[in-house]
Amino acid sequence: MPALTSAAELERLRQEIVSRNHPDRPRVSVCAGAGCLATGAARVIAAFDTEIETQGLKGEVQVKATGCPGFCERGPIVVIDPGQTCYLQVAPKDVPTIVSKTLKEKTVIDRLLYADATTKERAVRESDIPFYKNQERNIIGNNIKIDPQCIDDYLALGGYSALAKVLSRMTAEQVVEEIGKSGLRGRGGGGFPTGVKWDAARNAPGETKYVIVNADEGDPGAFMDRAVLEGNPHSILEGLLIGAYAIGAREGYVYVRQEYPLALKNVGIAIRQAEEYGFLGSNILGSGFDFRVQVHRGAGAFVCGEETALILSLEGRPGEPRSRPPYPATRGLWGKPTNINNVETWANVPLIINRGADWFAQFGTAGSKGTKIFSLVGKIRNTGLVEVPMGVTLRDIVYKIGDGIPGGKKFKAVQTGGPAGGCIPEEHLDIAVDFDALTKAGAMMGSGGMIVLDEDTCMVDVARYFVNFLAQESCGKCSPCREGIKQMHRILTNITEGRGKEGDIELLEELAMTTGSASLCALGRSAPNPVLSTIRHFRAEYEAHIREKRCLSYSCKDLVSYYIDPQACAACLLCMKRCTSEAISGARDRIHVIDQQKCNKCGTCFDVCPSKFDAVVRLTGERVPEPVPDALRVVVRKKAAAHAGQKETG
Repeated sequence: MPALTSAAELERLRQEIVSRNHPDRPRVSVCAGAGCLATGAARVIAAFDTEIETQGLKGEVQVKATGCPGFCERGPIVVIDPGQTCYLQVAPKDVPTIVSKTLKEKTVIDRLLYADATTKERAVRESDIPFYKNQERNIIGNNIKIDPQCIDDYLALGGYSALAKVLSRMTAEQVVEEIGKSGLRGRGGGGFPTGVKWDAARNAPGETKYVIVNADEGDPGAFMDRAVLEGNPHSILEGLLIGAYAIGAREGYVYVRQEYPLALKNVGIAIRQAEEYGFLGSNILGSGFDFRVQVHRGAGAFVCGEETALILSLEGRPGEPRSRPPYPATRGLWGKPTNINNVETWANVPLIINRGADWFAQFGTAGSKGTKIFSLVGKIRNTGLVEVPMGVTLRDIVYKIGDGIPGGKKFKAVQTGGPAGGCIPEEHLDIAVDFDALTKAGAMMGSGGMIVLDEDTCMVDVARYFVNFLAQESCGKCSPCREGIKQMHRILTNITEGRGKEGDIELLEELAMTTGSASLCALGRSAPNPVLSTIRHFRAEYEAHIREKRCLSYSCKDLVSYYIDPQACAACLLCMKRCTSEAISGARDRIHVIDQQKCNKCGTCFDVCPSKFDAVVRLTGERVPEPVPDALRVVVRKKAAAHAGQKETG
């Protein structure tokens, strides 16, 4: 179609699109985000296309491949409108029944609905599912309504109306003022006030300026930016256009890591569509404003999430942070004033412009406004993306939205803020989730990763894992980060492998403080968080590792041994058959014995031993008893059977 030349033309086109989308026409929306695609969403979509034609509904039912609505644990997700009927874990074999029963007969299929784990009560509508109804989904709520490769879907929901408003009715100063008034802070981890950042770039001298979308999301377990970029790329482009207008930029970049192929594909399609409709290019909507954007593929270096390293990477140089000042707002890409915000920050901008700063500021706390998207993963029933108002408690996220810990296990901690974040124990679960409160608790907001840990998790090993990640991802430019993180990892490894010694905890604290205060960029400055927070809240675990060579959670392999109790062994062969290192000897009538030299500490024998026997014992910090002499290993079948019966009765 010809490029739109005015805000009035945009509104006429929007009305045409809305008029074509009959509200009573059945629509099947299937999540085609990366998580659901991994569990078979593409086959489900193909099955709907085939079955709708087979059952004579072609032209009457629309099938839409959408972005991620967040409930990744239960994908593939299907939402049927009108009525918002939500089916979870849909397989291709379920599709014929959905078409015949729900689309034709308007009846609900109970087995595909959400069922409460305790009450077994079922929820029909998406908004009635506890995972969703306890959220405030301002950004990701539209994902299930939009085909990310169809700009008309975005326009039908009011897309690019904020851009039209800005270009036709607001000055650059007014835009910056509105963003500042909203209280929006950067969602990439630093939490710097967005309005202040924009104002600095706008007032920086020079004609050439740049705006950048930071989509270099590298935290383990984090996928917030990926899901937004995959599911609603036009919202980010619209925010970027508004920011460019506000600071006076004519060129922008979307920096996406190479590991996000679907995000790269969808944002590329979105850019081409925006160019065709006249939202990118010259004289946008007849305003005289020109803007173009390019996609840059990052190579996956974690440190390139830091804005100065990202800028150097964009310039084709090694992605290493540089000292600040000067800040990118005054001297950034190719020495020109540059504004960088992450995906989620840009996605908030059109909402603020359309609904107003006061609307945005009604969510959150005094110092942290709006909502925040978290990736809720780990030892929790409901994993996925959650969007909540700033200030909600960790307890509400873990138990109301996440539905608690599976398998009857106890909650132990939640790790927030990515690999450089901190671990928060159960006694602090009622802490408000905002930038300042998390920092006071020894953690951080970060970009929004949230990993739930249960009683089987060793907190010393958690610290070792994240410090190891940071050691590998450090660019090595400054010695406090390069050497400090490496030495912390060495000490933590020694502790988890039984070589810890008195004074190690104090040395870790000293190294952490030095690394945090002397490092050049945020990676090194925040690297001590996993160490300091676990020492602060779980010091007893460090002391048990060092003084008693015990891992209280039985997860540090070098401190754990497995032993078969000869009084309990019924010679059932289960552990021997499943042993991955062939370390168990025995027979149907012979007590089993574990060869400690061959045992790889995998724990399979402990897991498979029937509970009625409980013959495999885990030991930590204790000497393994001498094995039963070969001559005494015979099991009398009658006694073994009687023993088993006694265990069952008992």
